[in-house]
Amino acid sequence: MNTPPGSAPDSVRERLLKAALDSFLADDYHKVSTRLIAEKADANVAMIRYYFGNKEGLYEEMIRETLQPLLAVLDGALLNTADGFKAFFKLYYDTMGQQPAFPRLILKVLALNQGPGRRFIQQLLERGRTRGARKVAELKAAGQFAPALDPDMVRIAFVSLAMMPMLLKDIFEEQMERPMDADFLDRLASLHGQLFAVGLALQPSASLAKAQP
Repeated sequence: MNTPPGSAPDSVRERLLKAALDSFLADDYHKVSTRLIAEKADANVAMIRYYFGNKEGLYEEMIRETLQPLLAVLDGALLNTADGFKAFFKLYYDTMGQQPAFPRLILKVLALNQGPGRRFIQQLLERGRTRGARKVAELKAAGQFAPALDPDMVRIAFVSLAMMPMLLKDIFEEQMERPMDADFLDRLASLHGQLFAVGLALQPSASLAKAQP
């Protein structure tokens, strides 16, 4: 696709994605207009059609770009050892810390079916599930994970530890009477990484292991 005349490469596209993220996090999908997004991005509304086709296409690309750093890790070397989970948790908290309302948006779409993109988000999560299962298999083969671990349980455990602090951030901060700032989240990522590195290396009980045929 060619860049529209008179615009820097991707600058308009990036502004539209940022404006879309801010807008969709602040309000329900059906209340956000393409005109509002274009105004926030200081762009012509026609650029939404040019880059994304329509509002739903922009919405999906916004979600894809936000989640892409996390999915990319599953294809890289970060999780070649169990200790890499500490860095993975940190990446998740850093990514979501920039947009703390994003996990709530995903939850609204998946659990409450609010806004479009449910199938699209499920496809992204399924991609993460497949890649994650491959990483678990590699770590099992390297002797770093217990052979009987169920990869789906590993994924659910990770998602639970990663998402809940961000979903309940306001409540936790009120209870603790201190902010969950970058230093706090770094230390939390370290703790969760240690729990994973130690816990997944242990032989699970039969109730936690995947049933064998």
